[in-house]
Amino acid sequence: MDDREILRSLAGRYAEAAVSDDNLRHILMHRQVNDLVRTRPIVLIEELPWEELDGEGELTIRCKDPDCRDIEAFFRTNLYKWTHMRADMVLIPYVPIHKVFSVSDYGIIWQAEKRAEGVPENAQTVKFVNQIQEPEDLAKLHNVKVTYDAKASVERAEKISAMIGDLVPVRLTGENTGYWLGCKTWDDIAQICGVDNLLIDLVDRPELMHGLVSKLTDIFLDMMYQFEELNLLNGDAYEMNCASSLNHVLHPDPRHVKLDQVWGRGLAQILSSVSPAMHDEFDIQYMKRAMAPFGLVYYGCCEALDRKIDILRQIPHLRKISISPWADVDVAADAIAGDYVIAAKPNPAFVATDSLDEEVIRGEIRRIVEACRRNHTNCDIILKDITTVNHRPQNLWRWQEIALEEACRYE
Repeated sequence: MDDREILRSLAGRYAEAAVSDDNLRHILMHRQVNDLVRTRPIVLIEELPWEELDGEGELTIRCKDPDCRDIEAFFRTNLYKWTHMRADMVLIPYVPIHKVFSVSDYGIIWQAEKRAEGVPENAQTVKFVNQIQEPEDLAKLHNVKVTYDAKASVERAEKISAMIGDLVPVRLTGENTGYWLGCKTWDDIAQICGVDNLLIDLVDRPELMHGLVSKLTDIFLDMMYQFEELNLLNGDAYEMNCASSLNHVLHPDPRHVKLDQVWGRGLAQILSSVSPAMHDEFDIQYMKRAMAPFGLVYYGCCEALDRKIDILRQIPHLRKISISPWADVDVAADAIAGDYVIAAKPNPAFVATDSLDEEVIRGEIRRIVEACRRNHTNCDIILKDITTVNHRPQNLWRWQEIALEEACRYE
């Protein structure tokens, strides 16, 4: 088959699944969760080790054209999940063609002093070179420039639409990921300063660190306003960094989406080890400014936030909080008390074994569900950051069965 035939064979299957009763029911559940309408937790599986899952060739890419290969991958990965580990996933009822844009650097590009030998690229350990050693070094930082290639974007959308547009809608979409719309200031600081230097300077040179986080916050906000001006925002986002983002709260203008019509994202993973007072001083006070333009906000990633809920309440438009495997979900749910959605992250190590310890998995999920039920709190249960399943995709299939059984106990 040629590229067109391959895409059309997948597009029909995808379109049928996207308008199914299951998918429509899932869409409603996602909206209810984020609207704070009490409902059972939704179960999602994201960030998969795809290279370990293609035992039957379901994920093998056969198209030759790069654009077609991207769309084929979109179809195959989504259909694989829908077939084997659907849980409460949602299929977008169209094919998103992402607008083509570029973002220049902000004056400093991180440098790694050493890298581990013989380690896969996505699992590298690096030691970052400190590039902010004196206050004068802050002058290296400057605003980025966002450039939108409208011609390339439209051409790509028209190309794919000509192949499959009669089977499934094809839509040019903007940005909604936590990568670009996420204020990841402290991830950036960890890369341009190094982790040890960063933590030492928080104590020894707080003025320098305040200057650095303030300048990076300014750079982030300027970049966001460029996204808005160039109409690069997606007002029809179905997810935000693996968490559900559907809702009835935001009402985007489809002609030109504004920042207050989309989700923003904040995180400060490296500050997991500092006190709530220090986290508040060096991140939340800046995050308040960074998140102010957005309509809804999702805060957190891998950092433990269970004992920092009180400082997070200062963030404007906060709607969802990440509770990672290193946080105590009981403490977090008691503190949240139904005011926000919990994005609970079960431990992915439990699916990386030769045989599943189903009681451990069930106990972890049950604890999340019970904590949320006790506190009348909505929840996404998101298995993510899955580096390996030990080449046993059935681990994921069984995990989702257990998680759904426990999630349904909420009702």
